Amino acid sequence: MSILKGVGVALVTPFNEDLSVDFDSLTRLVDYNIENGTNYLVVLGTTAEAATLSAEEKKQVIEHIIKVTDKRVPLVLGIGGNNTLEVKKQIEEADLSAFEAVLSVSPYYNKPNQEGLYQHYKALASTGKNIIVYNVPSRTGQNIEAETTLRLAKEFPNLFMIKEAAPNILQYFDILRKKPEGFNLVSGDDEYTLPVTLAGGNGVISVIAQAYPKEFSTMVQLAFEGKVKEAYEIHNKLVEITRLIFAEGNPCGIKAVLTEKGIVKNYLRLPLVPASESLYARIKAEMANI
Repeated sequence: MSILKGVGVALVTPFNEDLSVDFDSLTRLVDYNIENGTNYLVVLGTTAEAATLSAEEKKQVIEHIIKVTDKRVPLVLGIGGNNTLEVKKQIEEADLSAFEAVLSVSPYYNKPNQEGLYQHYKALASTGKNIIVYNVPSRTGQNIEAETTLRLAKEFPNLFMIKEAAPNILQYFDILRKKPEGFNLVSGDDEYTLPVTLAGGNGVISVIAQAYPKEFSTMVQLAFEGKVKEAYEIHNKLVEITRLIFAEGNPCGIKAVLTEKGIVKNYLRLPLVPASESLYARIKAEMANI
């Protein structure tokens, strides 16, 4: 599964003014990323505002991205939730023929303990599908500790990767140091991408990279080649914009950047709202700096 290496992008779902899905902008976004070096695309992740899409819209988005991508890069499908049996059923019933793997966020809100998290992913592993564990405590309210990740990695070969977004970078390093052969870690935090890749990570599943795919994929490639100084030059250039896009939550910031680049329109579905005027102005100013 090392095919999922480098820069993966968690695509936004563009909307029109009437909040219908904007398929023209979605085409533009996919082409822009593939043409500028993005290595693989994540469809219907949390950045896609997937929680606000109907089942029919999700189906249409999936079909559209498969068609536009036309096998140029690998695809990953987001299927997660806090009802284990329902998530397992969705994975079993999904047509995954166009996808390399499923990205499944850990259960949010219920706050299971480590054994509950282990049992959740054990149930998903029983589907036999390739699954990427996604740990993002800032969004789910619960951290998958390194020991739990390593236990899953050793017991279930089809849980072959983790998208790690814990706020503590030492957790990434513990997993990288102790992980079994064939298990991969990608950064789920854009700002940690470079240090984590240099420490042996497989790159990133990124939000900011869909606006700066060329820069981000170049940075990660330089990290793979051990060209640390050159990689950090790109990292430092993108730090401020990366922080700004998350200042009011995701994906309002990245949609502001993509709007400025003329790729999507600046619409989100409730409960999310577009970036405030002051944040938008700061984003615009920082983009001019880059």
